[in-house]
Amino acid sequence: MLGVSAATLAGYLAAIVVLMVTPGPDMMFVLANAARYGTRAGVVAALGVAAGEAVHVAAVVCGLAALVSASPVLFTAIRWAGAAYLIVLGVRALRGAGGPVDAVTEQGGRASRAFLRGLVTNLLNPKMILFSVAFLPQFVDPAAGDVTAQLVLLGALFVAVQLAVDIALGAGAGRLAGRLADGRWSRRINRICAVAFVALGIRLAAS
Repeated sequence: MLGVSAATLAGYLAAIVVLMVTPGPDMMFVLANAARYGTRAGVVAALGVAAGEAVHVAAVVCGLAALVSASPVLFTAIRWAGAAYLIVLGVRALRGAGGPVDAVTEQGGRASRAFLRGLVTNLLNPKMILFSVAFLPQFVDPAAGDVTAQLVLLGALFVAVQLAVDIALGAGAGRLAGRLADGRWSRRINRICAVAFVALGIRLAAS
């Protein structure tokens, strides 16, 4: 298939499944939205994250990601912007002004906010840039065919697996939230996610 052998695809899929279930900003964002506002919010957030990953994959295919990772100044700027964004989301949530879980209002409107914040959260994660540059090319065999076609295939699978994992997690968290729906549950989820986002932001800034 497009020069990618079945064995290579199997190894690639196994690797990305393991990576996708490792907690990070994207997963926390999806879970936060689903836990507080239900399955729909979690799915919309997952779509935003997947859109961000699609941009990263496109950047790898076009060679832009390698350019960014090779520029210490630009990469550091993205790292600090990502850290600041995560910390701001967390602080706003702690202050009751929204934050990582303020993607959809209590009435279920303005779902586009979940999508946009999921997109920005993913795009401002510099580790995604490094991961894309270092990981995807490992499974490309120049002797097997069109390198660009192989990268597109592998990138599409990457986004599809991430979307499936995030939607599954969002749906599960949304159902659980529905069964435990009360004000105290929502406030606890908001605080936990807010602290997690601040911690992730500080960790990213210090890395």
